[in-house]
Amino acid sequence: MFFCPAGGEFEMRIVVAPNAFKGSLTAFEAARAMAKGIRRVFPEADVRSVPLADGGDGTLRVLTSALGGTLRTLRVTGPLGRPVQARYGVSRDGRTAVIEMAEAAGLGLVEPGRRNPMLSTTKGVGELIRHAADMGCKRILVGLGGSATTDGGLGMAAGLGYRVLDASGMPAGLCGAALAGVARIVDGGAGGRFRSVLVVAAADVTNPLLGAKGTARVFAPQKGATPAMVRRLESGLSRFAGIIRRDLGADVRSIPGGGAAGGLGAGLVAFCGARIESGFDLVAELTGLERVISAADLVMTGEGHLDEQSLRGKAPVGVARLARRNGVPAVCVAGGLSGRASRFRAAGIDFAFSLVPSPMSLGEAQARAPGLLADAAERACRALALGRRLRI
Repeated sequence: MFFCPAGGEFEMRIVVAPNAFKGSLTAFEAARAMAKGIRRVFPEADVRSVPLADGGDGTLRVLTSALGGTLRTLRVTGPLGRPVQARYGVSRDGRTAVIEMAEAAGLGLVEPGRRNPMLSTTKGVGELIRHAADMGCKRILVGLGGSATTDGGLGMAAGLGYRVLDASGMPAGLCGAALAGVARIVDGGAGGRFRSVLVVAAADVTNPLLGAKGTARVFAPQKGATPAMVRRLESGLSRFAGIIRRDLGADVRSIPGGGAAGGLGAGLVAFCGARIESGFDLVAELTGLERVISAADLVMTGEGHLDEQSLRGKAPVGVARLARRNGVPAVCVAGGLSGRASRFRAAGIDFAFSLVPSPMSLGEAQARAPGLLADAAERACRALALGRRLRI
């Protein structure tokens, strides 16, 4: 794959395609750092950067950039009911909107001591989607990741214009705790605005809404839920799904990805007629990633932590899958590594390196992330050069 023409000069084509390193680097910053390290070893290499996302952190910027679009800012309801300034992207032709649910209902918008999925809402996400549709967008891409919520899209429904009522016919609450009190859903014409709009939910997990692998049991504890809260949320989501089936005719209980973003995946299907897709596959398609990889000699990817969950739809494993399909070796540089190396090799990752060269605190690693990542990319390239007996 690597070749050395007459004269001994290397001609290498390297694709750098990282995800964001959560809490440290955007995908764009990570790509720049990795390219810097690569050029220390292969200064003449043709390095092509394709920053990525998988439906979670960074999806807004990555997709808006891929579509040649611009960002707009809207004042919407935040996860705890207070107004927040949330951005969404609009493509150059004005027909596609890109929404990252975390802009309006993300865990990062809630102070650690106040995180409680019983009290958080996705109403602001619905307000963003409604605004994009009212502005004439015919395709709305919604990234599902980094949520502070477990409301099944209950709050979003209100933000879209649905009337969600309790047993007395009054508006129900809009948070996870209110799920148990929902008695009726009234369209009120809200669903009509999506008859000519394609809504795509970009998920980085395949968990369903309910059950042992459902959103309450798997993800709510990460958002501050106690065991008692998890039981209440599971019961409330089950009730809410039953009412959705009765009033809207949509069965969202077990669809793959329905549990993404605290059940927002299921809510998007129910209230917007959305289809759920792999966030990585959507990003790969819109960035032309496989075409770029097919012309490369090496692919370098990365994310904050490479672990068993990475095998279920995360960007680095998706990159490695495309690389293997095209006969290109793939290297992953991550902040942390855990899991069985054989599983990652089977998924297409030929080598995996940690960016942390010695014991250090998480805070130090995050503060030094650009330099550490550049150094790790350099180490990876030197190991590859040595392994292939290349002259550096």
